[in-house]
Amino acid sequence: MENALLIGMTRQMALRREMSIIANNLANVNTTGYKAEQPLFEEYMMANASEDSPDDTISFVQDFGMHRDLGLGRMEVTENPLDIAITGEGYFKVDTAEGVRYTRNGTFELDAQGRLVTSDGDPILSAGGTTFTFGIEDGPIEISSDGTISTAQGERGQLSLVTFENQREMKKAGGTLLATDQAELPVENATVLQGAIESSNVQPILEMTHMISVMQAYQSANNIVEKSDELQRSAISKLGDPQ
Repeated sequence: MENALLIGMTRQMALRREMSIIANNLANVNTTGYKAEQPLFEEYMMANASEDSPDDTISFVQDFGMHRDLGLGRMEVTENPLDIAITGEGYFKVDTAEGVRYTRNGTFELDAQGRLVTSDGDPILSAGGTTFTFGIEDGPIEISSDGTISTAQGERGQLSLVTFENQREMKKAGGTLLATDQAELPVENATVLQGAIESSNVQPILEMTHMISVMQAYQSANNIVEKSDELQRSAISKLGDPQ
């Protein structure tokens, strides 16, 4: 009965983790550049040492990682010249107080100093590792498909677009920023769209369906725990009965 309790509780813990991730996906349905996530679980076998069954093992559920869906989100035209979408692989480089970070969220703007920054005020880096600064004399900002930025004053540099050998190892660093210690790799045939953004690739209907399945599984696991607890209470009550 104790084994049933432990197995049921580990299942509940895994399902709670899964529900938390689903809720986070749904909360980011409208977050530009957000990539849906799913938890990864594996079976954990533990020896059940006892006189009656010395060779038996107990199967538990173990949460060991996270899977990030790298599929493209829908391209939405905004006609805002500072909105930029990457249509293939790659990430923009962002200069933050914590160091260089990466994002696919191309909702950019100009700050008070005329720098091209994220919505959080972090400067966007060029392929040369510098920031972009614009003045009134520059006029309209134009961005070609390879990320080259031009104004009335001529070319101002090229957006830095990089990728990594294992993109799923990148860690969240706040908002839509990601961090990694991996070496940067150049993006082959990178293409960007000016006046557009890449929407989240979360599919709300699928997430809601998944949420219902998780809730049902959690209820089933809870029934097992409650039934096991009820049996233990009944056994203790009978053992304690002097009759």
